[in-house]
Amino acid sequence: MSSIEWDENNVPLSTRFDDPYYSKLSGREETRHVFIKGNHLSTRFAAAKNFHIAELGFGTGLNFLETASHWKKHAASKARLTFTSFELYPLDKEDMSRALQPWPDLKALSAPFIKAINIMEGWQEVVSDTVTLRLAIGDANQRIHEMSEPADAWFLDGFSPAKNPELWNQGLMNAVGENTKSDGTFATYTAAGWVRRMMEEAGFDVEKQKGFGTKRHMSAGQRK
Repeated sequence: MSSIEWDENNVPLSTRFDDPYYSKLSGREETRHVFIKGNHLSTRFAAAKNFHIAELGFGTGLNFLETASHWKKHAASKARLTFTSFELYPLDKEDMSRALQPWPDLKALSAPFIKAINIMEGWQEVVSDTVTLRLAIGDANQRIHEMSEPADAWFLDGFSPAKNPELWNQGLMNAVGENTKSDGTFATYTAAGWVRRMMEEAGFDVEKQKGFGTKRHMSAGQRK
């Protein structure tokens, strides 16, 4: 279970990694800029019959919920989204709900998922309408090899690479590459040179892009 504190603006902070779960400026806008825009999801959703996103670091569930909301706005009515996410230190349901309070318009979408989630170790699947959440509680370094299908896009959203190196190592990034479709993509808020080099080694063409808020750069790429 994750151990958290709350700052004066009710933003959750991980005491284990001394890092916020999302941007203090705006977690939701950060998700849109880094992960949705960084993976070109608006146009890709509109053209897709089925789409698979995978994520390292489920956290508060904000990335998943904002992506699901975006999917419902842009995808065809019968298209299906699968969202696979890995989390070693899950939040309890009360903390997850509190972390999402700044965005009440997501509550109708979040409620059935939060109610159904089981934070015990292992895989679980929650289906609601055209969206399926596959949540793996446990170490992504092991669980990633249990993925049933490659992803169209990856959200690399572990805590700061300097503070959480377990989610930022070459073996795991190689597994990300192996579990990405030939034209698949990734995006992450970090622009650390060693992270970009790992992603290149894992089989991606990588570029720096404009970061969110006060961050000058982020990283994104496409499978070679």
